[in-house]
Amino acid sequence: MHDDRTTVEERIAKFLAERLRPALHAARIALDTAPLRVGDTWGEPWSTTRFEASGRIPAEWAGRRVEAVFDLGFDLTRGPGGQAEALVLDVDGNPLQGLHPYHRSLPVTGPDVRLVVEAAANPPIVASAGRGTHHGSLDTAGAEHLYQLRQADLAVRDEDVWHLMHDVEVLSQLMHALPVQSARRHEILRALDRCVDLPFAEGRELLAPLLSRKAHESEHTLVAVGHAHIDSAWLWPIRETIRKCTRTFTNVVALAEEYPELVFACSSAQQYAWLKEHQPVVHERIRAAVKAGNWVPVGGMWVEADGNLPGGEALARQLVYGSRFFLDELGVSTDGVWLPDSFGYTAAYPQLARLAGAEWFLTQKLSWNETNRLPHHTFWWEGIDGTRIFTHFPPVDSYNAELTGAELAHAAANYAEKGVGTRSLVPFGFGDGGGGPTREMMERARRLRDLEGSPKVRIASPSEFFREARAEYPDAPVWRGELYLETHRGTYTSQARTKRGNRRSEALLRHAELWAASAAVRLGTPYPHDELDALWKRVLLHQFHDILPGSSIAWVHREAEQAYTEIHSGLDAVISASAGEGAALLNAAPCDRREVVIVSVPPPVAGQRLSDGRYAAFGRAPALGVGGFLEFNAHPVRATGKFVLDNGLITVRIDGHGLVRSVRDHATGREAIAPGAAGNLLQLHPDDPVKWSAWNLDASYRRVRRDLDTAVSVELVDDGPLVATVRVRRETERSVITQDLRLAAGSRLLEVDTDIDWQERDTILKAAWPLDVLATEVAAEIQFGHVRRPTHENTSWDAARFEQWAHRFVHVGEHGWGIALVTDSTYGYDVSTDGRATTVRLSLLRSPHSPDPQADQGRHTFRYGLRPAADLGDAITAGYTFSLPLRPASDRLRGKPLVSVDNPDVVVEAVKLADDRSGAVIVRLYESRGGRARALVSADFPVTTAFEADLLERPSQAMASRGNAVELSLRPFQIVTLRLER
Repeated sequence: MHDDRTTVEERIAKFLAERLRPALHAARIALDTAPLRVGDTWGEPWSTTRFEASGRIPAEWAGRRVEAVFDLGFDLTRGPGGQAEALVLDVDGNPLQGLHPYHRSLPVTGPDVRLVVEAAANPPIVASAGRGTHHGSLDTAGAEHLYQLRQADLAVRDEDVWHLMHDVEVLSQLMHALPVQSARRHEILRALDRCVDLPFAEGRELLAPLLSRKAHESEHTLVAVGHAHIDSAWLWPIRETIRKCTRTFTNVVALAEEYPELVFACSSAQQYAWLKEHQPVVHERIRAAVKAGNWVPVGGMWVEADGNLPGGEALARQLVYGSRFFLDELGVSTDGVWLPDSFGYTAAYPQLARLAGAEWFLTQKLSWNETNRLPHHTFWWEGIDGTRIFTHFPPVDSYNAELTGAELAHAAANYAEKGVGTRSLVPFGFGDGGGGPTREMMERARRLRDLEGSPKVRIASPSEFFREARAEYPDAPVWRGELYLETHRGTYTSQARTKRGNRRSEALLRHAELWAASAAVRLGTPYPHDELDALWKRVLLHQFHDILPGSSIAWVHREAEQAYTEIHSGLDAVISASAGEGAALLNAAPCDRREVVIVSVPPPVAGQRLSDGRYAAFGRAPALGVGGFLEFNAHPVRATGKFVLDNGLITVRIDGHGLVRSVRDHATGREAIAPGAAGNLLQLHPDDPVKWSAWNLDASYRRVRRDLDTAVSVELVDDGPLVATVRVRRETERSVITQDLRLAAGSRLLEVDTDIDWQERDTILKAAWPLDVLATEVAAEIQFGHVRRPTHENTSWDAARFEQWAHRFVHVGEHGWGIALVTDSTYGYDVSTDGRATTVRLSLLRSPHSPDPQADQGRHTFRYGLRPAADLGDAITAGYTFSLPLRPASDRLRGKPLVSVDNPDVVVEAVKLADDRSGAVIVRLYESRGGRARALVSADFPVTTAFEADLLERPSQAMASRGNAVELSLRPFQIVTLRLER
């Protein structure tokens, strides 16, 4: 036979595009629209245009499916989300369905049709290209109309055309996915070629035998789960996300009425809460769909948060608030974590997920790895404490699948567990900007359920998939430690103000809960449940994986900055109401403290007035307790020589250009700075990645570097006895950087307070610390513990981690001696070694151009510090105390701490009253150093019963107690939640 395959394939494609699809709505009449008419332009950026569409269904259309069909000016080269969208309502204002480019029609009944269309002119923003977008802010978006109303019709759907269109499409896609030498491929080719010449109804009859042929028993099974990934903010503000949820969720509940087999998985309790508040009718339809089994709440989190940057307690609360909402509002106990699109995943997740009741974990993002391919798609993920959770990474490599032949073939071929596993999960539906599954996808799923040559497709819930996958593959391989994403490394640093707002919010929430609980127990003060609940939810929302990482448009990040200002004010008010104002000192850190305190009003004891008008005084406070100011009784800090600071514990030498040449520990005589090197050397690199400006940091950035090794001025500002400061001013052609290098009496920490007017473009700023230790690995703090990462690049996996993240500290050391770098708000860092010394570089600021062209421009203030002679315990302590300064308050809460622990290895992360408002005290703690630990947890109040609880504070077992104390035995990095009934 002559090979005319290519010509026939082109003929089939033309038939589908030029004959079938245009014939779908052959009979149509125009709807009357007002005030917007077909042909009119509409939509200033971010505006909403409402118009009515009305008409009468002709009598001769009776008994046929009639649809209202719209074209708002859709761009069919782009998916839903970053372009025109609409919500169709009835005349009473009830939402009926959303409109997007691939979901443009809705069934209507008559004879009279009256609809209201609420059209959103969301700008067509492309995040991965260009030099940023002027559409990202109302201030710069302009007023030009973006779209044109092209169609508003009543039309009859031709059922023969509808079904033949999907028959041809499914078979054609399958044909292209099969090997050229496959007999099945050529059988389909010839049948489709004949179909082109037949009337539509006869064409269906011809193709029916091909569609009825069953798949081989050994074919891969794809469990298809309806999905609509809706970023809670990204290329649109939070305001628009609420409306996106309404459009998409309305689509889904309407689709389930047409296709009762649909199972739709939807995460993010926040989005349900928005619908409950703003669209209660839609919320009730969702509740009904949940009961019917069409809708499955998944994930158990408040939002799909970033997987690395939220603090430990915040990550726990993501799971608590999400799981509790689904249980209370929808009667559903979620059993897994659904995080397809976060930018890497902390090794603390397995334990936290299991403590919240999760049995499985799903992600898709690791398919974006640039260097290495994760060797598994189904595996057990083991966290730092040894907890394992059954995990799946769908081989379809998309969380926005459309159930095309190419996607299904890729999933089956890509699946890493062939021979031991037979199934994978495929999330299908338009996403990122919402949209969800469509009728077309559902029609494909029906035809692909059991079709020769194709993987089997079965629509089911994620829980059903995970039960079956675990049953057939219980001895799946184990992946231990973090799931590092080999791309998007710039998100550890982008939009620094957003990150500082989050970190301060987390610290203030710790303060607020601790002191509110103390006031409630000690003084009977009402615990501010409602206020804390509302504030927590705002913080959790802004930990979404395109807000906290700094990858959203300008509008989102400016709103985030305003939100953090309000959150901080609200938390300060809670703390003041609980602890009052005065001359006592609140210590929210989990360790006793004796240190210099800097305050804005004169202290009650002799203190030192600083050049900025504040005061330094000596203070002392127990762990999680209240202390006060002390008369100065530590070795004073003195400036000797021009820029030499000495407090009897360490000596710091700073040269005439403001570089740290020496930090010597008196007790051991060890030097922290590598020979001939300079610490706190600020370095600039060009930072213009090939794509995804706000997200990516390409390895090539390291090739070009500019050292800021000269200073405009260096001066000694304060000369003891409590605080000595060297102020350094540096300038580039655009930016001004002022740093105070400060040493306090009684402290081994060299603190660097930084104030920058940052005006660089496509540049990253690093602070380099060449350290006189030879470390083969670093310990970096993560949530509820730390991980150890190599300083070398022995393997491609090591080399790909050229930028990493940590929370409050990074520790490097040799046997018996080490150094910690601590930060109050930065996350990114890199580390290298030359065989003699180890250099840690903190990533301080970036200036990406897209999607926010003004990202990080302007003023920034932040702090970091060097702590020599630090073992791991010292690093942990320094991290907490640096982020939780002693806070002035009244002495109304003075006395023993509400809760105390007798082992410094066991760290208290939260003290609060129970969410059920019973008055029980909740204490969350963990083993912090990576070893076994025993500890006595003592309460300074009568305890009737002590329980160990899950993250949702549900008691699991009563614990043996000694009076008001509980004895614990913890494994490495184990998290324990205690519920102490009063």
